[in-house]
Amino acid sequence: MDETPPGLRRARYVATLLDDAVTIPVINVKIGLDALVGLLPVSGDIAAAICSLYIVFEAIRSGVPRRTVFRMLVNVAIDAAVGSIPVAGDLFDVFWKANRRNVRLFERAVGAGD
Repeated sequence: MDETPPGLRRARYVATLLDDAVTIPVINVKIGLDALVGLLPVSGDIAAAICSLYIVFEAIRSGVPRRTVFRMLVNVAIDAAVGSIPVAGDLFDVFWKANRRNVRLFERAVGAGD
């Protein structure tokens, strides 16, 4: 029986969409909607940050400690701030993967690793 909290399963799904949805052939790099939507100036980065906050919301609902929630919020803030820089920020989004980082923090906090 799967003991994974439902919020963590949802967070993993969102992180996959935002960070790893598509593999770029030849260079074998995974990108997600965060990097793609981030190509839109300002509005894309805001939309991506709002989607990233959903993972933090699920972590809060699952009882993750405040310290971990704070670290998750810092990851989202770094992603949004650096991601808003034209071109360089888009490349940063491809490699930083704040949502994957936040899911790992969430997993550790609830004791559910892969």
